[in-house]
Amino acid sequence: QVNLVESGGGLVQPGGSAKLSCEPSRDALDYYAIAWFRQVPGKEREGIACIRGQFFTYYLLSVRGRFTISRDNRKKMVYLQMSELKPEDTAVYYCATQNECSDSAPFLNWGQGTQVTVSS
Repeated sequence: QVNLVESGGGLVQPGGSAKLSCEPSRDALDYYAIAWFRQVPGKEREGIACIRGQFFTYYLLSVRGRFTISRDNRKKMVYLQMSELKPEDTAVYYCATQNECSDSAPFLNWGQGTQVTVSS
């Protein structure tokens, strides 16, 4: 069982930026891909991006060029830098483990999520 803790959400004005952090437990970064997804109540989960080693990919077309996934191997953290935020980015954001960076791979474990609200 891998535990993941997200942080960094909050209220952001349209056009603003936010940086989410994900702290996986144990050596999850060595064994799993780490992904971000988001969910709005009543809507389907949206995979956003994934990183494993030096490889990364973005699942969601609408965030390409605005969101950046990265990792810090020394701190064993994964980040999601979000910029040019739009009201439609409002959601609860989760980090999760996957066996591979693929939009068809299931999310295995995820944290409690962090709310991002984009509003003026």
